[in-house]
Amino acid sequence: MPQRLLINIRHFLGVPHAAYRANEQVLAALGGIISIVLVYSLTHWLLGSQAALVIIPSFGASAVLIFAVPHSPLTQPWAVLGGHLVSALVGVACAHWVPYPVLAAGLAVGLAIGAMHLARCIHPPGGATALTAVIGSSAVQSLGFAYALTPVAINCLIILFVGFFFNYGFPWRRYPASLMHYAVPVRKGNAWPVISEAQIEEAMASLNVVIDIGPAELGQVVEHAIQIARKAEAQALPEVVLGHIYCNDQPGPQWSVRQIVDERPSNNPEYDLVVYQVLEGARKNRFGSCTRSEFARWVGSELRPERTVGSILR
Repeated sequence: MPQRLLINIRHFLGVPHAAYRANEQVLAALGGIISIVLVYSLTHWLLGSQAALVIIPSFGASAVLIFAVPHSPLTQPWAVLGGHLVSALVGVACAHWVPYPVLAAGLAVGLAIGAMHLARCIHPPGGATALTAVIGSSAVQSLGFAYALTPVAINCLIILFVGFFFNYGFPWRRYPASLMHYAVPVRKGNAWPVISEAQIEEAMASLNVVIDIGPAELGQVVEHAIQIARKAEAQALPEVVLGHIYCNDQPGPQWSVRQIVDERPSNNPEYDLVVYQVLEGARKNRFGSCTRSEFARWVGSELRPERTVGSILR
């Protein structure tokens, strides 16, 4: 089969050009296992086996999102909690007030999508939660609007807590995304204009596109792409400056953030020394030193702290 045809088929099917690193795949799988075991066990203990069995499918889908793409806007706490609760209420209303099951099922999912749009809490598994309220067992339907609280709200809280505590041990994938401390690239004065989050949102609205990452992360992708292009064009090491914060942009456990805290210039720039402190990643809070050129080769991007750096959740 000609290579061009293979490329066209791949493009049509939406097969990505790159896969997640192995460590991310393992963490996502492990997080999914732990979250569903806890959701099922605690729901079974609190509400009985029937409720646990019915609600597990939609929260299995939530687990995929929370642990595979923890920084997606579809997985943030408001999206998960609001999406499931709004959808549950819509589903129960359709089950009670629409006498035809097929129509009730369709309305439950469609109206749940509309309600999630209005409430700004799009969460795809919410559709399954709404549908369950219509086609679920008699035990679920007998709950009425209490279904939104038990088991839906309880399951939401469990899976959100698991997502927070599981991902907190890995600085590069902390959940929710607001707990990421260093995520905004800094542009130099002679660089192309800074692209703000508001401008990214405006561009997305203008193009009427839905992308499974938030404007902040999309902005980072654009910034990094620009940096990569500029490096390729200039074929030069980045300038590193005293007091500035840098990241190596490596995946998984290799991810690290350092700040230059001191420097020792010399007559030969090749032998300039910089002293740095590790702010995030392996050997956090340790100090080290190397030549300026070695540090520049380590640098992937320059960062500035997010507002959450001052939080006690560091």
